[in-house]
Amino acid sequence: MNETANRLLAPDETPAITVRNKDGQSPFLIVVDHAGNAIPRALGRLGVARSELERHIAWDIGVAAVSRLLADALDAALARQNYSRLVIDCNRAPGSETSIPEISEFTPIPGNAGLSENQKRARVREIFRPYHDWIEAELDLRGQEGRPVALIAMHSFTPVFKGAARPWHAGLLYNRDPRFAEILMALLQREEGLLIGDNEPYSVSDASDYTIPVHGERRGLPHVEIEIRQDLIADTSGQRAWGALLARLLPRAYQEFVAAGALGSARVS
Repeated sequence: MNETANRLLAPDETPAITVRNKDGQSPFLIVVDHAGNAIPRALGRLGVARSELERHIAWDIGVAAVSRLLADALDAALARQNYSRLVIDCNRAPGSETSIPEISEFTPIPGNAGLSENQKRARVREIFRPYHDWIEAELDLRGQEGRPVALIAMHSFTPVFKGAARPWHAGLLYNRDPRFAEILMALLQREEGLLIGDNEPYSVSDASDYTIPVHGERRGLPHVEIEIRQDLIADTSGQRAWGALLARLLPRAYQEFVAAGALGSARVS
């Protein structure tokens, strides 16, 4: 395959990844798998209505702004993936059934049907890989420099999914290593009026996720996936409130984690 002749993204299009605060001194590395809803020009709108691209099926509404505010407050590095999860889901292993969805919730995605292997590889090469390669390189660099790091994967979820209401204000997700999530969960549950999901409305697994299993668990890093309900962060005031709340609690959770002597004690092969 001639990759230059078969490029998916034109040189003037949005890059796959936006990095903010690259030299931030915080131990936190904040990543946003579904920050944007851009579609490569060559793919049109994937055969779906423009209004569908503004819905939760296309991206995690509100979480990019929350993450930017959080990163700035903590002096933390932030990596945001800019293309819609309908093009390729950057929290799924390439080649998995949900990596390039042909239907999302109740919406068919005609532009994802009948793709050739070359077309699939182009999405992995130009969108998935630049994002995850940057995270991998950043974690490698911090490891070489002996810098502490905690991986925070930011997401948001729709208040109603396939007709079922979701009561949680936020959820903390984990798989094999719940320690950092449990500390942060306890802090959030002490906040008045918050209902926090424990592996709700989703849970992390090797089959359903990529970022936490690959970059967090395999390296033995403190990590958590944070899900915030989208109606709570759909406007600026909500985004600021959640950014400030997490900026206050995440450092406390990390301090408790370190004080418990948990750093470097878990690794998944």
